[in-house]
Amino acid sequence: MPSKHYPWVALSNTTLGMLLATVNSSIVIISLPAIFRGIRLNPLEPGNVSYLLWILMGYMLVSAVLVVTLGRLGDMFGRVRMYNAGFAVFTVGTLVLALDPLQGSAGAIWLIGWRVFQGIGGAMLMANSAAILTDAFPAHRRGMAMGVNQVAGIAGTFIGLVAGGLLSEINWRLVFFASAPIGIAGTIWAYRSLVETATRAVGARIDWLGNVTFAVGLTALLAATTYGIQPYGGHDMGWTNPWVLGGMIGGIAVLGLFCWIETRVEQPMFHLGLFRIRAFTAGNAAGLLAAISRGGMQFMLIIWLQGIWLPLHGYDYEDTPLWAGIYLLPLTAGFLVAGPVSGHLSDRHGARAFASGGLVLSALAFAGLLLIPTDFGYTTFALLIFLNGVGSGLFAAPNTTAIMNSVPADRRGVASGMRSTFMNAGMVLSIGVFFSLMIAGLSDTLPKTLTQGLTQHGVPAGPATRVGELPPVGTLFAAFLGYNPIQNLLAPFHVLGGLAPDDVATLTGRSYFPHLISEPFHHGLVIVFSMAIAMSLVAALVSLMRGRRYVHDDEVPHEPAPRRAARDAA
Repeated sequence: MPSKHYPWVALSNTTLGMLLATVNSSIVIISLPAIFRGIRLNPLEPGNVSYLLWILMGYMLVSAVLVVTLGRLGDMFGRVRMYNAGFAVFTVGTLVLALDPLQGSAGAIWLIGWRVFQGIGGAMLMANSAAILTDAFPAHRRGMAMGVNQVAGIAGTFIGLVAGGLLSEINWRLVFFASAPIGIAGTIWAYRSLVETATRAVGARIDWLGNVTFAVGLTALLAATTYGIQPYGGHDMGWTNPWVLGGMIGGIAVLGLFCWIETRVEQPMFHLGLFRIRAFTAGNAAGLLAAISRGGMQFMLIIWLQGIWLPLHGYDYEDTPLWAGIYLLPLTAGFLVAGPVSGHLSDRHGARAFASGGLVLSALAFAGLLLIPTDFGYTTFALLIFLNGVGSGLFAAPNTTAIMNSVPADRRGVASGMRSTFMNAGMVLSIGVFFSLMIAGLSDTLPKTLTQGLTQHGVPAGPATRVGELPPVGTLFAAFLGYNPIQNLLAPFHVLGGLAPDDVATLTGRSYFPHLISEPFHHGLVIVFSMAIAMSLVAALVSLMRGRRYVHDDEVPHEPAPRRAARDAA
């Protein structure tokens, strides 16, 4: 029997696991320039954009695809066993990533492959941590536990931004090496301290067909959505690319086949009947919408800071990734303040008011960001992103607690996996959705603005026109990676050497590009954040539909397991 202190042991270890998994999902975002310099590969060359996308999203995509399967395996063979194995797999992947011996495209493929392997470990941690906590804590204290756990997980995505910036300034390999000691210590601690408190399923079998169709369908859909931002056939984006269309349509079709299979097999991977539970369905739908809007905000704020605000305030482009992470710290602070408090209060009052109110607060913060100029005063900006973080913190812990409370004890692993799938899929979808919206906004005004600005400073009309006609995604990625955008755009045309020194200094200086792109960027930002506002408000409405506080175990506390299984199947 676990000791009376075991719930706190489980909370501290699973919180460390969630923090490690989510930090490593974002730490690479800020570190990409240093990583590509380390393996001597230019990510902005047309043939290398795929490497950039897969290093960026491979970890998140694998986590999104596998968490349901790994949660189901946790229900079958032990949640602690799967969680502990996840710590070990994650740590091995971290060490091998740091030891990449290759350069160029081979080095990028090494990183992509081992990031996928590391993502498997991260998925094992994310799929089972919430289920372990739900098993360890009584219903009236789960909100507090989930609050700490979820805030660590969400805050980890922003802590990773700062950590990546600091470590990559020293050496890009430290981005991965730094996690290894924590991973080793966490693995040993997990194997020594965590115990199984849930009854495993007896005679359970793996639904191979369901697992395969779910993985193939979701991978195709998410990958196609992300590839839609790449130019194709003379268009700024790739939504007309047959491979993108085939991936999206085929992915949806295969997921439909998965749903049909799950209603026919004796022991399905995921019991679709869980979606008949209103609290479960509403919580996951709201979580998906919130994850998309939060992920899109993260990318847009980074581009805003790195491409416009920081250069205007005297920062070199090479230094902007680090300082973007530092200036986003109020966002993380908002999570840390609101998450545990809302989780504790939701134990007594339910999730609906806190989760819905938090989403409305996030929408108001998005609206405030639309009203400030692109060259904003930092105090106002910091207050707005702090409020956005508070809103996300108010939503995350109560929503997770409500989802986990609503399902039977023997399905907590797969339910936790499905919750993580919606959250991780939302982060991946945000790349395709928000970059597409921003590219659409820039396409209206950026080409003319860019061409006119270059010709005014001596760039010949031909190269200036061709630069203006380049897809805006190149400009966005240059700003996102901390490259000097104008210098990067003009490099293939070899025109800088023929210009007057004053014109070269102006074009490649800190203020020219930010002033040039400010108006087009704000036009795109209006489109992007308007969508984020709409998603947050729809998510708030869906969250209101979850009903009052509902704990599945309290509904029939003395019902025998065979009768409960028969009732759930019916």
